[in-house]
Amino acid sequence: MGNLLILSTAFFCLCLFVALLYVLYKYWWVPHRVQFIMNSQGIRGPPYEFIHGNNKEALQMQKEASSKPMALTHDIFPRVMPYDYSCIKKYGKNYLSWNGVRAQLVITDPELVKEVLKNSEKAFSKPKPLYFFKKLLGDTIPTINSEKWARHRKLANHAFRGESLKNMIPAMIASVGTMLEKWKDKEGKEMEVFQEFRFLTSEVTSRTAFGSSYLEGEKIFDMLTKLTLIIGRIFYKANIPIIGKFWKSVDEIESNKLEKMILDSVMKIVKQREEKVMTGEVDSFGHDFLGLLVNAYHDPDEKNRLSIQDVVDWQDKARAEVVEVFGNQNPNSEGITKLKTITMIINETLRLYPPINSVVRKAVRDVQLGNLVLPNCLDLNIRFIALHHDPALWGDDVHLFKPERFAEGIAKATNNNAVAFMPFGMGHRSCVGMSFSITETKIALSMILQRYTFTLSPTYVHAPLPNLSLKPQHGLHLLFHSLD
Repeated sequence: MGNLLILSTAFFCLCLFVALLYVLYKYWWVPHRVQFIMNSQGIRGPPYEFIHGNNKEALQMQKEASSKPMALTHDIFPRVMPYDYSCIKKYGKNYLSWNGVRAQLVITDPELVKEVLKNSEKAFSKPKPLYFFKKLLGDTIPTINSEKWARHRKLANHAFRGESLKNMIPAMIASVGTMLEKWKDKEGKEMEVFQEFRFLTSEVTSRTAFGSSYLEGEKIFDMLTKLTLIIGRIFYKANIPIIGKFWKSVDEIESNKLEKMILDSVMKIVKQREEKVMTGEVDSFGHDFLGLLVNAYHDPDEKNRLSIQDVVDWQDKARAEVVEVFGNQNPNSEGITKLKTITMIINETLRLYPPINSVVRKAVRDVQLGNLVLPNCLDLNIRFIALHHDPALWGDDVHLFKPERFAEGIAKATNNNAVAFMPFGMGHRSCVGMSFSITETKIALSMILQRYTFTLSPTYVHAPLPNLSLKPQHGLHLLFHSLD
């Protein structure tokens, strides 16, 4: 009995010793090794802090910036990403940062950004998504690689371009019409339009993705919104080694619950469609995006199948253009392509207020980038917002709202420098929903301009805030007046 106790104690001590070695290796040795490698090549940055990296300081600066509004200016970089802004000022366009234990080379040098995103040597891939991002995005285009990514991308390209996108326009018009109908009793009054547009996006997405099941789709969209808020809360929190595997926080428990509810809701719609096809009530799974996914799931060629988890002042110029193209009629696919002024306004807005501030890639092996040799454990964080607000790329008037920059197209505006303007990313990894979202925006703006003039409300507080995507922290308050 005594020998058994001694053996058990020795085994426990050995396990504890191995665990301690693992923690020291991963959370101390590797970070300091990477820091030494990059410092020896002239890349500096804030020093690594055990487990937390630079997240404590970044979170504190973010809280301070978010605690007060900013002046009514488009120079939003210092408020939206104060930590990155201060590091670029202190260490230069490229610097080493720490997201917890993960080393990140933040790059805003256009030539290096171009080299990473072109990825001609297949040396940079998407990193494994963080725990909560995985729950939000699942196995979808933003998180997967290789052949599986190619299948998803091909399917999404078909759904969000050409004839398929044209077929979605009536659903977009119907959704905007529903929104504007609710506005009739609010004319001349202040409206908080950020929530209005969020609900519009929910309805448009639900109608185009779920078709006749769009009410159930709106419930799914609402759950995804709640999951997004959870991710925003825990983004800078460090994952405590070992303990995190046995103890779940309130946010983790809630996110698990939401993830299951979302999957159950999607599968309920899928099963209903499958039953209707099996009973002969309908002859297809539908022509909306969900129908395309279900068709792919039932593809006779296994290589093409998707798994169940996969299933889961300018105002006046713009109004004149809308009236010239559409009169008082609803927008149509042919006219949408003629909206030059609207396109210029959208592009300049996306430049100043990019929806996504950055994208991350991972060095899959030791690789040379410019004059740097990067270790294979390094993430590369490309800050779009820094490029969009760089005077070297856009001139001294970089912080002014000047849609005329894009009068001759994006290539002319950027002097053929593709990385100067990347609101939807660049290359084959660019956002597949770009055409969909631009079309929705053009339709919504056109139908609003046909009916209203609008100005900022005196109560509007200018406070852009990053929460996965860029949002107005205190809403967007406008005054609308009917043209009638």
